[in-house]
Parts: sequence; C-alpha cells; structure tokens
Amino acid sequence: MNFRSRQRREMPRLNTSSMADISFMLLIFFLVTTSMDTQKGLQRQLPPHNPQQQQEQRDIDRTKVISLHLMNDGSLTLDDKPIDVKDIRSPLKEFIVRVGPTHIIELETDRDCSYEAYFDLQNQIVRAYREIRNAAAKQRYNASYDLCNDTQRKSLQELYPQRIQEVY
Repeated sequence: MNFRSRQRREMPRLNTSSMADISFMLLIFFLVTTSMDTQKGLQRQLPPHNPQQQQEQRDIDRTKVISLHLMNDGSLTLDDKPIDVKDIRSPLKEFIVRVGPTHIIELETDRDCSYEAYFDLQNQIVRAYREIRNAAAKQRYNASYDLCNDTQRKSLQELYPQRIQEVY
C-alpha cells in the first residue's frame, strides 16, 4: 500500500495588489460623473450698510406704483385684482414703459407663501425687464440687449431701472 503523506496543501490565493488602484479609479469616476446640486437663489446686489444714513420718508405718487400681493396659497393680485403669475409680464411691461424710470413695483408676500411661488413671481418680473430692455436695445442700437456693449447696457438700465420694493 501506498500511503501518501498528508502534507498540508496551501489554498490558492487571489492577487489583491491592484484592488486599491481599482477602487481609487472607481472613486474618481463616480466623483467626476455625479452632478452636484446647485443652490437656488436670487441675484440681488444690496446697498452697502451705512449706519449713519437715515431713512427718509417721502410721499410717492400712487400712479407710479404698481402693487403685487402674493398670497399664502400661491395666488397673486395686481392692484387688488386677481391675476395668474404667468400673465403678469404683459401688464408689468406696459406699466414700466408708460411710467418710465420713476416706476416702483411694490411686492408684498404673505409669510406662509411658498418659495416656489415667490421665485416664479420674481422670475416673471426679471423676464419683463429683460424683454423691455431687449426691445429698447433693438430700437436704439439695432442689436439685442445681450450683444450691446457695457455703455449701451448701462444706458438701457438707466432708462428702465429695476425698482422693486418688497413690503414685509
């Protein structure tokens, strides 16, 4: 009889030397291909803080003011008349062009109003200004507002300044 000696056999092992490289490459791949959430917000430049400057109260001609009131349920009123947010651009453009650079858009929002409704209204206001300035640029400079140089844009911004007063 032939007895084989019982030697301990070693199990074959996997070569894991490149595992760290592969996991690093996967990590880089996923970091590059995933999208990062961008913050939503409004681009507004606030005036510099000047504690010595006092607020003056002035009497304002109500014919130069248009009042927008955004309710907590998302409904909108224009000078106490209900209107849809999508339909606000046309009356705003007519008002801004008719009154000129002394106009004021008075925006009042309820405390419980959703951010989405507020941003939708702000976007409509910004679009109205953009359309007015674009039409004025085409009339004055035969080019769209985006193609105007800095001095032309500044003159159009002075002609139709963005004057929004938020009431709290």
